[in-house]
Amino acid sequence: MISQLLGWLLGISDVESVDGVSFSLAAPWAADPTWLIVGCAAAVGFAIWYYTRIQSGLSTLPAAALAATRAIILTMLIVTLADPTVRLTANRLLQPVLYMVIDGTESMSIRDNFTPDQLAELSEAVGNDGTGSEAAPPALTRQQWVKAYLEREQDNLVEKLQAKHDVQLEYFVFDGESTSIARRLGGGTEKETVTPEVIASELTTNGKVTALGELVTDLGNQSSRRLGGVVMFSDFAHNSGMAPLGSSGPNEPTPLQRLGVPLYSIGIGAVSTRDLQVEIQPPLKMKKAERSTITVRVSQSGVQGESAQVTVTAHPMQGDAVVEGSQLQDIVVGTQTVTFDSSIQYLEFPFIPQQSGRFLISASVEVLPGEVSEENNQSSRAVNIVDDYIRLTFIENEPTWEWRFVKEVFHRDRLVGMEGFRTFLRSADPKVRQANEMFLPTLTPPRSEFFANDVIFLGDIPSEALNERFSRMLKQFVGQFGGGLVVVSGPNNGPSELIDTEIADMLPVKLDRSQSIRSAQPFEMQITPLGKQADLMQLGDGLGGDPLQPWQSLGKLPWYQPVLGVHSQANVLAQHPTDLCADGKTPQPLIATRRYGNGEVIYIGFNEMWRLRRIHGERYYRQFWSQIISRLALSHALGSQKRFVLAMDQPEYQVDDRALLSVEAYDENFDPLTLDDLPADGLQAQVFLGDTPGSQPQMVKLSETRPGRFEVRVPVFEAGRYTARVNDPITGSPSEVRFDVVGASAEQRNPARNLALQSTMATSTGGKSYELPTADQLVDDLKLEPVVEEISRSFPIWGTPLWFILVVTLLMAEWIARKRANLA
Repeated sequence: MISQLLGWLLGISDVESVDGVSFSLAAPWAADPTWLIVGCAAAVGFAIWYYTRIQSGLSTLPAAALAATRAIILTMLIVTLADPTVRLTANRLLQPVLYMVIDGTESMSIRDNFTPDQLAELSEAVGNDGTGSEAAPPALTRQQWVKAYLEREQDNLVEKLQAKHDVQLEYFVFDGESTSIARRLGGGTEKETVTPEVIASELTTNGKVTALGELVTDLGNQSSRRLGGVVMFSDFAHNSGMAPLGSSGPNEPTPLQRLGVPLYSIGIGAVSTRDLQVEIQPPLKMKKAERSTITVRVSQSGVQGESAQVTVTAHPMQGDAVVEGSQLQDIVVGTQTVTFDSSIQYLEFPFIPQQSGRFLISASVEVLPGEVSEENNQSSRAVNIVDDYIRLTFIENEPTWEWRFVKEVFHRDRLVGMEGFRTFLRSADPKVRQANEMFLPTLTPPRSEFFANDVIFLGDIPSEALNERFSRMLKQFVGQFGGGLVVVSGPNNGPSELIDTEIADMLPVKLDRSQSIRSAQPFEMQITPLGKQADLMQLGDGLGGDPLQPWQSLGKLPWYQPVLGVHSQANVLAQHPTDLCADGKTPQPLIATRRYGNGEVIYIGFNEMWRLRRIHGERYYRQFWSQIISRLALSHALGSQKRFVLAMDQPEYQVDDRALLSVEAYDENFDPLTLDDLPADGLQAQVFLGDTPGSQPQMVKLSETRPGRFEVRVPVFEAGRYTARVNDPITGSPSEVRFDVVGASAEQRNPARNLALQSTMATSTGGKSYELPTADQLVDDLKLEPVVEEISRSFPIWGTPLWFILVVTLLMAEWIARKRANLA
């Protein structure tokens, strides 16, 4: 109580305790106290002289009292001229802040099919009149339930919070296009007091994604130490970016841990919905005229025992040398009727493609009555169906076990075969190179042959074998033409041989010339959390069992090649269990990948992968290398097709987007085309909506962004499938690329509320999870304490209530005393 009174006298509110008070004089002339002492002495002398000489007729005691009062007043005035400053060290109590965060994404526009009992509970939660002029309760969207709850007249949550807790409420909504950022509601300032009605009127459902990790991070960036908790109304259908409980590294805190306050989650929407969801799982590689099997995964909730029809189609997205007036027709792969007797079922569709090119393989399941969302009833994935073979070149110094087994694998691979596999073996006899077409006579063939490769393996080759022209073309092959590079470390030379070449710039690891292989202690390779999620590391049929279990057959590795560190853009898929890089923190990488330009580089720190054959034979060994080839080659144009390639920056767009069409254009020798090599009207594209060209296609001209690359932004205003066609200026043949424009986002594809995430987010932070009918319990569960702030402040004492009270009191005392003494 005394500390609070002292704080108030010194001009600071909500002081809990005062730890120290000190005074000083700020005026320059008062630095030397002599003048201040002289001034105060003169004031005292004047007061005494005045009441002893001028004011006669007073007895000794009243004269002394009046003189003392006048002396103190004059002294305070002189001290005021010296600018007295007080420095106060104290603890102050601040009002805690509670964030009210509301989901504003498109999933909040879903109208759930609740049971009558659930509807009754929700109607009671928002009050009998809570829906106001809105639609009848069964037709309310999730956002409308939130609005009705906030606007409830009786027992309003906001009013009860403010009545029981001395708390400042701040309101936010997240409704971003590509991520979730907290947007402040109610005037945009934390100091304005807003009503629930104002907040409800500003809510939207325009957000395209739910990125809860980014949302929590942004809340932390906007918060101060006064933040005491977060209340979140959402369906918690996280579908983008980092998870709120995830982290970028093993020792990195999660977004919720960085926020550091309890989160109270209020779930909106049905947990169990009547819904079907389909996922297409085509094989990673398909070849024209050969049988493949397309797997479709169908998930259901609320439709047990019912049946639906599943259809798989192949839609051509891109083709080369399209004859003018021809049509790339959709292909019906097959149709099956499935009866739902479990939550997840798998269907298999045999497919023998009769066309080559880039195709969109799609699966759709018919919409059953009462489904809350139709967007997840279809799924698509782009694949390459090739008629040509994949061209793979393995560069090695001498035959190794890895070289022998890789050669055998791809000789029997239907997409590579005897024609696709070539090798440059430095130790090979020149006569063998001339007689056997599998062996390349040189590392630097003509550009037209070199850039026709799809994947290049670089083994344990010494630096003297790698000339400057090869390194330069390899860098261009990966970065510019989207080729794939696999660097396999060997025990004799190692990747340190690449340090002085341009190849080193592309690697996912940092090389060190002083590092030699480590073989002192055999070890078991450790797959990283990122590796466990990577398709590249998944072995098996994908229908059951642990896809990482086959890696145990690799056994203990006898050696590996250490490196200096990991590139900042690299993804490490496997690492050494104990050894660290030069920084003393990063585990030594064993398998790492890195995007470089248009292509990708994979680094393997040993050449003992053949050990996968020990238990299961060639099965998993073949699968691993095939998945590498599929990843590096089948996402790009193959062979000489890389010379003129049309591409979109993404396969699907929203209505009113501007789709980016790009063309990589080169001549027969893979030298980039420029405007000087094109006709007078430049490079033109026809863009039309529908499966066949319309009568009036949209004509757009592509602009040169660099030699060999042309781009144009195409506005799309209607949903549907679009085709873009560009003629190759070298051959005159048209090439096409297709893309989809949709009117709904990913928010509509998973309509069920994520109850597990909702509960985990709350409990992991010390908060609680509620349903809308039980959200009133938050008022009693909320534990908010005033925030104690340590302050140390200097301010002029003459501006404080203490100084004002002293001056006024002394003046009033002198005035009253003079009146009583009958002095004028």
